This record gives sequence, structure tokens and C-alpha cells, in this order.
Amino acid sequence: MAAAAPSSEAPLTAATNIEPFFVLHKGDALSTSASSLPPHLARWRIDVSRLTSSPNHKSRKRSRNEAVEEDSSGGAELYERLRLEAFHRAWSKIQSTINEVLRGISLKLFDQVLEWVHESFSAVRSIARPTTAEVQQPYPLLTDVICRKIPTAFVLTKNAEFVDDITTFRDLAGHLESNGCHLAKLSAADFSAKHGVGSCFRSLLRQLLSYVPDVAHIFALASWYSLKENYDQPIVVIIDDLEQCCGDVLGELVMMLSEWVIKIPIFFVMGIATTLDAPGKLLSSEALQRLEPCKLTLGSPSDRMNALVEAILVKPCAGFCISHEVAVFLRNYFFKHDGTITSLISALKLACSKHFSIEPLSFLCMGMLEEDCENFWRNEFDALPQVMQKYSSGLPSCTREMGSSNSGNNMVKGLSELMKVQKDWSSVLLCLYEAGRHGKVQLLDIFCEALNPYLHTQKMPNSATFLSKVTTENLQIGKSGTSRRFIDQAMDAIRYLPAETLFHLLEVWSIHLKGMNEISVKVKELQSTTISVDSVRITKDKWPRRSTGSAGNCTVPLNDKVAMLLDDATRNFLVPVECLPFHEIICFKNVGILQSALIGNPRRMVQLDLLKSHRHLKCSCCRKNGIAVSASMHDTSIMCNLAQEYGDVINLHDWYLSFDGIINSTHSKVKRKPHASPLKKKSKPMAAESEAMIQARFCRAVTELQITGLLRMPSKRRPDLVQRIAFGP
Repeated sequence: MAAAAPSSEAPLTAATNIEPFFVLHKGDALSTSASSLPPHLARWRIDVSRLTSSPNHKSRKRSRNEAVEEDSSGGAELYERLRLEAFHRAWSKIQSTINEVLRGISLKLFDQVLEWVHESFSAVRSIARPTTAEVQQPYPLLTDVICRKIPTAFVLTKNAEFVDDITTFRDLAGHLESNGCHLAKLSAADFSAKHGVGSCFRSLLRQLLSYVPDVAHIFALASWYSLKENYDQPIVVIIDDLEQCCGDVLGELVMMLSEWVIKIPIFFVMGIATTLDAPGKLLSSEALQRLEPCKLTLGSPSDRMNALVEAILVKPCAGFCISHEVAVFLRNYFFKHDGTITSLISALKLACSKHFSIEPLSFLCMGMLEEDCENFWRNEFDALPQVMQKYSSGLPSCTREMGSSNSGNNMVKGLSELMKVQKDWSSVLLCLYEAGRHGKVQLLDIFCEALNPYLHTQKMPNSATFLSKVTTENLQIGKSGTSRRFIDQAMDAIRYLPAETLFHLLEVWSIHLKGMNEISVKVKELQSTTISVDSVRITKDKWPRRSTGSAGNCTVPLNDKVAMLLDDATRNFLVPVECLPFHEIICFKNVGILQSALIGNPRRMVQLDLLKSHRHLKCSCCRKNGIAVSASMHDTSIMCNLAQEYGDVINLHDWYLSFDGIINSTHSKVKRKPHASPLKKKSKPMAAESEAMIQARFCRAVTELQITGLLRMPSKRRPDLVQRIAFGP
């Protein structure tokens, strides 16, 4: 009997009130006895009681969520809410930083477009300034060919996919509209051959006019523009993806509006993703002659990527970071898949959400955004339950001495030191990038390499006493198969810089290294040396590559001094976060979860689910007595199992005979053994399936396999064969 549907007025329960972020298993009330719980929860409670009563337990491998749920005082919900709030706050900070960076990069282009609009509007008004009555006349004011050209700005974005251009053109529209332009945005869907130019022009009128007549005509736009409040402002039409538009429809719109460009100053802004010759391939020569082009270029995707990596990954903007393996995966995911910044941001958001859902102490990340971070962490640690305090001191990155009574001070001190080291690491990494960009090294490559804990040298700096707390297994120095390819390229690029570029590099370093007094003093010394050398320069040629011929002179070339300074700073301060205590609180390391969520293998998983359907359905009769395929299985699962007996192609007739044999085997067994048990004597014999019903079931199962992507349907040449797509168990 089916259960009744819950009433709409009933209060929300744990089953219906699903949080949008994640759901943790909530324990029952304290009064609930262990015997009334399900077996797995009762066993969990027994294990916990045994574990907490034993002082010498060795369960460091338990899951982190279990450590939170062991607190029987009901604090799991509180910390779940804290982690959820911390995630929203952290990602809100990251998202605002992303928007600010992208808008800052595009602002230069926005100003160029706005300046071009004003210049084009002034040029049109210099030809003629029609009165209100002249604007509403049905014929053009001027018939000169020059007066029929529409000023058009072609914006080259160079993005791999259009999804990265959506934000750019949305912000451009807001920028132009806020600076006194009438604005209309048309997408590629508006320029469809099915609906023609009428639908496109109607969409334009809807965005400008408060009332659109039934018959959309250019006179309606002329009457609207002749109004006093609209007359002295240009009309900008943004087409964000030119290459996806129908060329014939766009050409018709251009031809129609070009006859009215003096009366109604309409200008086009068209986005191009590939090359600037795309309009010539899309539009007719007659339509191209009606356009007066202006070519503008957005910043390159590599520049935008470097700016985003610096703002959200290198600089600690939200107290959240990623490990070396996760960073390498995100880089490969970006380059080997769709190559869009949007996909990279989505992957980073998923990593952030997974971190706050898995790590019990992840809400402590918010301390890095507080003014008094140490006081915040100390108060939070004092409020933690005893189980979570023991968990914090038992993190793999911490030493055994941290499990003493002053573990709270150790955690506060460790997190404070971690924040300081991260800031120094960020400063030195930016110095590496400033040097490496002269050798065309990307920031994302240097970032991934600098996160590698296996590249950290054994030479510990005397000033960095915190590294004495790091265990040997965390450093894992000298692991085979590691190299400093990009960092060495940055070092090598310094040796070939001319004096003027070298002086500018040191100026940028002094900005990045602000607050690191020891290195800042050495940078200032090199700056003074650069000035003195430049003032007494003997020749104007570039610096030699290596000054190895000065045997009698013991002085070291200035370029080598700068390279050695950066090398020392790299060895002393470029400490990966995974080498520091308590890094698990702020660092997401589970690359497996991220990989399965982003890439996955849906076709293989569907096939595995069909082959092992009895496990998911909790069925005990399908694999009874060692039978591989049973008639009680789902038809699609039967067909998938039978398909494993074939190669690349499957003969439909043979496949159907096998399927028919499986279905009819049940009925034949019933006829052969009608008196197997007293219970079967009372039951009615099963009626054999008709051939038409078996064929219908067969066709439906084949169609479902085709929809799930496991096979390709028959072709006209071989209608009796289907092709398999997925192979293996």
C-alpha cells in the first residue's frame, strides 16, 4: 500500500528540508536507546563509546565527519551551520574579487568603446542635425553614400568559448548605459533565418520603446527618437556573438538601418571570438560597404587568467587555498577541456564547497579575515568540544607534542604562523612571476610548481624557526620525478635583462616584498647599485649574457646578484602550504572528489549499474545459484549483460533470440517442475509471454541502451546490426 503524501501544512522534517549545500547525518536524541536505532547506527554508537573510553586508541584513520558527530551534546548542527556560513562568506569574497578583477581588465576596453561612441556621434552630427519633423519623414534626409555607413566597433575577445564573453558584454552594456547611451542587446538567437529580420527588429524595439506596435516599422523608432528626452543621445546595439548569427538576417538589418543613420544615429558593437576577418566571411559585400569599422581588442585570455590566479589563488583573499595536486588538476582541466575561465571558476567553487563540507574545522578559515585573528582562533578553540580539540591536535601535519594540554595555544600559534608564511610565500611567488614574464612564463605554471611540497629544499633558513615543527614525512624532500622547470626559467630570464628592465624589475619587487624587511634591504642595495652603474655606463649596448671572462676581476655581474637574491628568497620563504602545521584547516587536498565530480565517466557508470543492478536494487533472486542473467532482472539490464558476449557489433536477430530464451526460461521451468513445493501447488502457473510482447520489450530495451549512449542504432547499409560504444566490465 502506498504511503500517503505529506500534507502541505505539515512542518518540515529532516527528510524534506534538504539544505542546498550539503546534508550531514544527524544523530537521534540522547534519550534514544541504542537498541531502537538501525544496526549501522547502533554499531557506530558502540564504536564511539569504546573509542572514547580507551585512552590509547589508534583510530587516526576515521573520517572527519565522524569526529564531529561523536559529540553527543548536539553541537554537530551548530558546527554544520558555522561551516555553511563560512563557505558562503568565503565564496562571496572570492566571487567579488573575481568580478572586480575582470571588470578592471575590461574597463580599459569599455573606455575605448565609450570614446569611440562619442566620436562617432559627433561625426554624424557634424554632417547634419535634422529637426524633429525631418526625423519623422519617410525618406532619408541625405542620399550620399558616405552618410549611409553605420559606425561599427568589432571587439576581438579571443576567447575559446562564448561563455567567457557573457560577463564582458553585460558589463559593457551597463557602462555605456550609465554614460548616457540608449542601449539594446541582440543575441545570435535573434538573428535566425526562420523568423527573419522582422523578429530581430522587434526585439530591438522592445528594449528601447515602452510600447511596440503590432507592425514593427522603422517609423516607430524614428518617432521615439524624435522625442526631446531621447534626441541628443546615441543608440548602441550590442551583438555579443557575431559569428553565430545568420549572415543574411544581419545583412538585412544593416541595410535597413543604414538608410536612417543620419536621422537615427545607431551604432553597432559586435563581438568576435576568432579573427577580425570574420565579418567578411559572414556578411555580403553590399552589407560590408554599409559599415564603417573600428577594430578593438580585449585583453588576452592569458592576461585575464594571470590576473585571476594572482587575485584569488596567490593572494590569500578568503582564507581558503588548494593543494599542489588540486592546482595541477585545475590547470589540466582548464587546458584539456573547454579552456574557459568560467569552467575554472566553477571548478574552484566546487573545491571550496567540498572543503567546507568535509573538513570539520574549516570554519576557522574565517579567522584570516578578522582583524584580531589570534583572539578569534583562541575563542573558537576554547568553545570546541573535547573530541574536536583532540582532532585538531591529531591532524597529520602536526607533531605529537601538540597533543599536550596547551594544544589550543599551539593551534593559535600554528595558524598565525601559517598566515604569515602564506603572505611571504605569496610575495616571493609574485617576484618570481615578474621575472618569469620576461621569459613568457605563465603565473599558473609557477603557482602549481611553487605548491609542490617535494621541491622544498632541505636547507632550512635560520629565521624560519617554524619549520622545525614540520615532520619529515610532510616535507618528503628529494622525491624522484620532480623538477623546478618554470622557477628555473624565471631565474634564467633575469640573467639576460638589460639594465633599464632590471631596474624596473627591482622597483616592482620592492612593492611585492613590502613588510619583508630582510629582503627589502637587499633589494634597495641592488637598486642603488643599478643607479650607480647606469650613471657611469660605458656603452649603450645590452648587458652581456654571462660575464665569465673577468678572471682578474672578482666582482659578480649585477644580473647574477639579482638572480642569486631571488634564489635565496625562494629557498627561504617559498614554503608550500602542505609543509606547514594545521594546513588541513584551510587547504583542500582531495583531488579525487573533484575529479569524479567534474570529469567522471557517465557512460561507464551507467553500464556498471546495469551489469550490477541487483546490488543497487538489493535483489537476492537475480544471482541465485550462480546464474549470470535472470529473467527477474530489468529488461535493459538483461540486454546489457547479453551484449557483453559480443564484440564491436551485435546481430539483432541473435540478440533477440538470447533475450527471448531468458524470458521464456522462467515459464519452461514452471512447466517442468509444477510440484516443486506445496506453496507452488497453490499458485497459478505463469502464462507465457506472447511473441509480440517480447518483441516490444526487446525494442524498448534497445532504445534505452541507445539513449544512454551504450550503443549506436542500425544503419541503412546493415539494418540487422547495432554497434557497441561502451566496452569492458
